[in-house]
Amino acid sequence: MKLTVLGATGGIGREIVRQALAAGHEVTAVVRDPARLAVTGEHLEVVRDDLSDAGSLRPAVAGRDAVLSGLGARRRSDAGIATTLTRTVLRAMEAAGTRRLLVVSAAPVGPMPENSPLADRIGGKIVGALLKDIYRDLTAMEAELARSATDWTSVRPPRLQNKPVTGAYRTVVGGFPRAGRFAGRADVAHAMLAMVDDPATVKQAVGVAY
Repeated sequence: MKLTVLGATGGIGREIVRQALAAGHEVTAVVRDPARLAVTGEHLEVVRDDLSDAGSLRPAVAGRDAVLSGLGARRRSDAGIATTLTRTVLRAMEAAGTRRLLVVSAAPVGPMPENSPLADRIGGKIVGALLKDIYRDLTAMEAELARSATDWTSVRPPRLQNKPVTGAYRTVVGGFPRAGRFAGRADVAHAMLAMVDDPATVKQAVGVAY
């Protein structure tokens, strides 16, 4: 497949690039600073773009089978960036006629599973209060996706970890795995690549966790 990866220097984006190349896909990595992308490969094209203009981004998404985005806030002061940048991506994709889009959101954006452990409910409320601006941003981003003409999927992991890919994670379309407290960035990337051609995930939020 021909894939475009946005936020390719972030933890999840970098893993998407690495795993996609290993699987034999052609990858276009869109980054602000190419020097920060420590992944190389014969089928890798690196494009410098700050995602401020849909017109400049359009060539990087045109003719692709899917666009996978690891864009999002890395700290609380970045709240708002996911919605702003995703709007640019949506405009570029719609202009180019590219339909498949997968993005990273977060578990607290959706409802907690029924009969979740009490500790999870309390912890969720605490984290939600601390990071409310970031989750408000991701909620707005998902609303933009829902209004778009793209075949989108929003992937909602819980607390992220840096660990090798295992493939031993759970996914729930339209929900979230019960008592799912962690997910490795590499496994979130693995799940996103697996969802690219899965019609059951189109126009759906998908919870991913161990």
